[in-house]
Amino acid sequence: MVEIKTPEQIAKMRAAGLVVAEIHRRTAEAAVPGATTKDLDDVAAQTLADHGAKPNFLGYGGFPATICTSVNDVVVHGIPDRETVLRSGDVLSIDAGAIVDGWHADAALTVLVGEGHAPELVELSRVTEASLWAGIAAFRKGNRLVDVSKAIESYIRRQPRPASGRYGIVEDYGGHGIGSEMHMDPHLLNYVDRRRGRGPRFVPGFCLAIEPMISLGTPRTHVLADEWTVKTNDGSWASHWEHSVALTEDGPLVLTAPDGGRARLAELGVTAAPDPLA
Repeated sequence: MVEIKTPEQIAKMRAAGLVVAEIHRRTAEAAVPGATTKDLDDVAAQTLADHGAKPNFLGYGGFPATICTSVNDVVVHGIPDRETVLRSGDVLSIDAGAIVDGWHADAALTVLVGEGHAPELVELSRVTEASLWAGIAAFRKGNRLVDVSKAIESYIRRQPRPASGRYGIVEDYGGHGIGSEMHMDPHLLNYVDRRRGRGPRFVPGFCLAIEPMISLGTPRTHVLADEWTVKTNDGSWASHWEHSVALTEDGPLVLTAPDGGRARLAELGVTAAPDPLA
């Protein structure tokens, strides 16, 4: 069942989304060589407290931290700790969430730590983020779930191949519905699988967390013994970008973008919905 939100509920999700955006701003600034991933988790926890918001990752299925910090060949669900010290040249995904008045938001960004990144790593992050926005642009009234999957995959496949030979669109993880819970129906693939059909049709009040994950090699992953950390099977490095998005009568509202997605969507010829908290 897909949960359809009222404008009032979307406004609360927008409030949560702005907290997530602030977590990302602060943690990205703190992601410098020499910092530990636990340092970033502490920054995120303090940001939530500063805004009177609750974490939706901490305790979720037993997850022991406020955010996920996934470094290099870790795709998603990396657990912050004092032992993981960031180095110049690292590629770091910061996945964060917040709850405001019972309503959730969830987003991720990739941070290029320090300096000295190979051009293909810079391009990997750019392609992943751009594919996210292609998916958001396809999230419009009358389209179906598969249209977002197709937009993401099509954008990635149109890009020049990296030196490693291919971009791997991670198979075992994808986007999801979001609202009164962090993970809800429907599950969103970042590629088209015709066996799954076209999926539900989008109507105002539909909310999705759209999150492409791409590696410089295999699309296949495995989970470590901690039962959380997800790594690529071939050790290739990965990028992860995500936004929570609400579809309104006036178009998409990117709940976790400071400007609601206005600037990036305009580049794609899409008008973002007005911000209910502006």
